Amino acid sequence: MSNLKACIFDLDGVIVDTAVYHYKAWRRLANQLGFDFTEEQNEELKGISRIESLKIILNWGAVSKTEEEMQELASLKNTWYVEMITKMTPKEILPGAKEFLELVKANHYLTALGSASKNSETILNQIGLTHLFDALVDGNKVTKSKPDPEVFLVGAAELNVEPSACVVFEDAIAGVQAAKAGYMKTVGIGNATVLKEADLVVPGLYEMTIEKLENL
Repeated sequence: MSNLKACIFDLDGVIVDTAVYHYKAWRRLANQLGFDFTEEQNEELKGISRIESLKIILNWGAVSKTEEEMQELASLKNTWYVEMITKMTPKEILPGAKEFLELVKANHYLTALGSASKNSETILNQIGLTHLFDALVDGNKVTKSKPDPEVFLVGAAELNVEPSACVVFEDAIAGVQAAKAGYMKTVGIGNATVLKEADLVVPGLYEMTIEKLENL
């Protein structure tokens, strides 16, 4: 019998995929500044905070801005992004995510969200999954970006569970590294060659079972 008591889920790429909205909003910003970037480049921004993402994008366009200007640009991007996500529906839940969350709850595991997003509550409300989480930890509660384990450690603390009794579900390398740094088990969602540091990798939550969870 495993000693796992809690499951902590990243939001983006695990429960929903808002990457397309981030991409559209960032690209609109880049276009306003006179340059463009590709979807491949956008992959590099996964799991990274808003300001860090902006710095990377400005670098791609060889554009320099003051700290104050960067705050304004990041805020503008977020406004556009929020406009898009407030139109999200439960249809956008990734395959198997809702079912696995319900299964985990039915088997008496605690659940937390561990996301860098400052808009996670809006998204969960839009897709109707808020009730399946015992704790929500996002960019409004933490200051350090993954691979720092802060977001997951705060999640464990809010659930009142030891980090070693938590398993983290993540689609980004930085997230898997953050979970490892917090001494938690990890399930990678996506490509096994990319997420090789995870304890188990599945293509999506539709492939997860309680047996797989308990065998971690």
